Amino acid sequence: MPRLPYGYTRRRLFSAEYFPPGVKWLLISNTLVFLFTSLAPQALRPHIAVLYLTPDTVVHNFTFWQLFTYLFLHLGPWHLIVNMLVLWMFGVQLERDWGTRRFLKYYFVCGIGAGVCDVLMHAALGNWGTRTAGASGAIFGLLLAFGVLYPNQTILMEFLFPIKAKYFVMIYAAVELWSCLAVDNSGVSSIAHLGGMAVGFIYLKSRLPALRLPDVRGAYSRWRILRAKKKFQVYMRKHGNGPWVN
Repeated sequence: MPRLPYGYTRRRLFSAEYFPPGVKWLLISNTLVFLFTSLAPQALRPHIAVLYLTPDTVVHNFTFWQLFTYLFLHLGPWHLIVNMLVLWMFGVQLERDWGTRRFLKYYFVCGIGAGVCDVLMHAALGNWGTRTAGASGAIFGLLLAFGVLYPNQTILMEFLFPIKAKYFVMIYAAVELWSCLAVDNSGVSSIAHLGGMAVGFIYLKSRLPALRLPDVRGAYSRWRILRAKKKFQVYMRKHGNGPWVN
């Protein structure tokens, strides 16, 4: 049996199969932004603060770009690591099946949609000054898509317990719904998580083949062909030498 050249396994590990372009650049950009915001001098802190998602500025100052920038901000190493790990775990297969362009479009639709839900909820509750950061809304959209598209694929919940993807998504959705209704002060935006899942579900449904109007013209053409065929068969039975079969 021929031996593989030295370094083959290592090169394959970091190939596009394991890190497709969309996932790879999301990992890199989120990490770089985290390092920059963490190491930035104090003088830059006020400028960084305007990148967070704040209902007051979005609604009253029309800073709609915060719906995009907040996705790249994280409030600590663990926040970043968990989000990026889940992005890699569930995003790779989605991007391989969808392609990079469709994957990124879905990711940002879910993330921005989650931000809109967060702003609307906090504005309705009068929490105008809250600040939201993190890619969790988009990540939960990926979880939803994975559960919908690969419902019976087994994954490890908390890296320990094997469970089918559809049940995994249901459990996390139930937990986030409970957290949202409980209105706790954990500092986690459960409404953004649920919003990302809801927007992802609507997006996936909208991408399914839509119901089409009956093809009247095609049906009429098929009817004419069938009618001519029957006339031909009748004619051949009368004038031919044997039965004719389709």
